[in-house]
Amino acid sequence: MWTYHPDLLARPVPRYTSYPTAAQFSDAVGEAELMARLEAIEADTSLSLYVHIPYCHDICWYCGCNTGAANRVQRLSAYIEALEREMAMIATRLAGRGRVRRIAFGGGSPNSLPLVDFVRLLQQLTRCFDAHDAQISVELDPRRLDSQWITTMAAMGVHRVNLGVQTFNPAVQARIGRIQPREMVERAVEGFADAGVATGFDLMYGLPGQTIDDLIATLDASIALAPARIALFGYAHMPCLMPRQRRIDADDLPDLKTRFAMAAQGHDRLVAAGYQPIGFDHFALAGDGLARAAREGRLQRNFQGFTEDDADALIGMGATAISAFPDLLIQNEKRAGAWRERVAAGRLTATRGLIRDGEDRRRGRIIEALLCRGEAHPGATPMPDLSDFEALGLVQYSEERILLTPAARPYARAIAARFDAYLAVEEKRFSHAV
Repeated sequence: MWTYHPDLLARPVPRYTSYPTAAQFSDAVGEAELMARLEAIEADTSLSLYVHIPYCHDICWYCGCNTGAANRVQRLSAYIEALEREMAMIATRLAGRGRVRRIAFGGGSPNSLPLVDFVRLLQQLTRCFDAHDAQISVELDPRRLDSQWITTMAAMGVHRVNLGVQTFNPAVQARIGRIQPREMVERAVEGFADAGVATGFDLMYGLPGQTIDDLIATLDASIALAPARIALFGYAHMPCLMPRQRRIDADDLPDLKTRFAMAAQGHDRLVAAGYQPIGFDHFALAGDGLARAAREGRLQRNFQGFTEDDADALIGMGATAISAFPDLLIQNEKRAGAWRERVAAGRLTATRGLIRDGEDRRRGRIIEALLCRGEAHPGATPMPDLSDFEALGLVQYSEERILLTPAARPYARAIAARFDAYLAVEEKRFSHAV
């Protein structure tokens, strides 16, 4: 079991799916910078594409994603048409350069779309880009899956799906607005297994009314279904930023010490079941590509979390999607209506971002190395004060190297945050590390 050090967990810190984080984006960087990066891509540049679907049929109360209700056919069809146009615009600027190795659909829930529209989007991607050999992954809501969705995705070459499970406990489900019978998830897993599509689960701890026993029961049920990957996230209650979370009673939430115990139980139970820990909150079976990347020192981190994706550039399409280039992080217009207007005008939709200077990139590499490999070499970057972590046996460091000990796993984000030159002392925009 890990040792609980509440003072080290008290300060909110970013998840560091990028550095600098999106909190540092500004509207001083936008369309022109994205256009310049697209035009600079070379023929053999490896690319990943991310397609954002900001809609769900049912809005869960805990959700921190930028998503709206898929309750109007016209709204969805207008979004699909604009996405097809955006794909074509970006492809025109690439002019055949770049090779797409991965395609990821996220949201929201991509299966909030009519199945025919999802197929349209995949077909548009293969028409516009050199993407015929790309690995395809899709985030899915099990409540909106049927056999036709499963067989069609397999036929379209989808390699991996990730199911938003969160919890199997009916009482906890009721408290977060997500009623999802276990049998529904079991049918989906069986269907994808028969179709040869790998599955992953998103699970959560720290939910309202959730006990450690509730979490253990969900973990055991998940282990029995043997998804290739499991992400175990701590619920971040920030109703000031996400008004839908006001429906959750803060008095029902586990305290920080209980959350820590939940995370520790989750780690121990999944590792005992044969899952390899990936960073702090991801787990993968030994034969999965994510586990292999971790063992081989190739693990990376991007806006989708831990990944084995080593593409030179990530291009995001759809409202609020983020693109990443070596020296540029840039986000599309967040509001779906305004995003569609830019597409209709023939404009790239990027509206805010930042240019990463050399110091940003050096610090970003250190933070990523600590989170992905538990070891970093600061080089010319000044060493922050890590004496408090060292005194507790969480780090070993010298001028040349920082090494996280096994006991440091739940504190990795807090340790990495010492290299964040932008993080304010009283930062309120981020969640706690556990």
